[in-house]
Amino acid sequence: MSLTDEASHSLVGVIRMPDKVESPVRAILKRVIGAMAALMLAVLIVYLDRDGYRDVNEDGVSLLDAFYYATVSLSTTGYGDITPASSSARLVNVLVITPLRVLFLIVLVGTTLEVLTERSRQALRIQKWRRVVRDHVVVVGYGTKGRSAVAALLGDGVEPGSIVVVDTVQESLDAATAKGLVVVHGSGTRNDVLRVAGAARARAIVVAPNRDDTAVLVTLTARELAPKAQIVASVRERENEHLLRQSGADSVVVSSETAGRLLGMATATPSVVAMVEDLLTPDQGLAISERDVEPSEIGGSPRHLPDIVLGVVRGGTLYRVDAPEADAIEPGDRLLYVKKVTPPGEE
Repeated sequence: MSLTDEASHSLVGVIRMPDKVESPVRAILKRVIGAMAALMLAVLIVYLDRDGYRDVNEDGVSLLDAFYYATVSLSTTGYGDITPASSSARLVNVLVITPLRVLFLIVLVGTTLEVLTERSRQALRIQKWRRVVRDHVVVVGYGTKGRSAVAALLGDGVEPGSIVVVDTVQESLDAATAKGLVVVHGSGTRNDVLRVAGAARARAIVVAPNRDDTAVLVTLTARELAPKAQIVASVRERENEHLLRQSGADSVVVSSETAGRLLGMATATPSVVAMVEDLLTPDQGLAISERDVEPSEIGGSPRHLPDIVLGVVRGGTLYRVDAPEADAIEPGDRLLYVKKVTPPGEE
């Protein structure tokens, strides 16, 4: 059976939603409060209906008797074999024995109940997420390249819950979950795995596996599912770039060639490499970004703006700022520019 045909509760373990962090002390305190609230409700019910109860002492049911009855009932201890006859003994049962029993039940079955509750909660969250997820970013592969891509997305203001990571390595998925990302356990080469990740409704798909042949197969599968999504892929060797583009990738980054070029530049002009690294780091210093043009900028030259404009995006095509097509800004254009992320001296 395909993963897309599975019910939401069957996908717990395949899809993992980001967890809300809660301290153990707070979690235990919430359990204790819940248990005591149930006890007080039982006491109130018994006491209001005290005429319907009989005590072995035949002296009626007092408020203390109601506490005792509720205590032995909720703790599943039972009653009738040993019944405290004095008020002091019953007070000890209420004030001392009951907290011990509650604590015992929490320690004994608390973990099991929490696992069952968490599984049900995850199933409900997965069901809701699958129903509403759209315009998100799917990242296939959470190795070095995938993590850097996610860091850049987060630096550009993308919400962690809008990023879905697909990988087969559990350690990578755990690292993604720790950042608040949604994760899907499975291979991005499989059609049903990408469907579960919502690739058909994603606005962008980042293909960042460790092997070029895997990247080609993932891109083919992703393009078939999402004809309109922006697919960006990473490839190690330049000779495989055309395969990625033929498979449907809109943008291809040759990682080994780019790294080699930076290494060569660093031997003669290390300051240039430092500036490139700064521009590629989205959370500090300077960064390359894209924005819509302002109405007041239409008709003017991008070279005369306060921002350092690198290019003009028009109809999906990028024109360098020195290109004739970029002499005048037109309605609907977007500007590729250098923005200040942090003021000088605060990095």
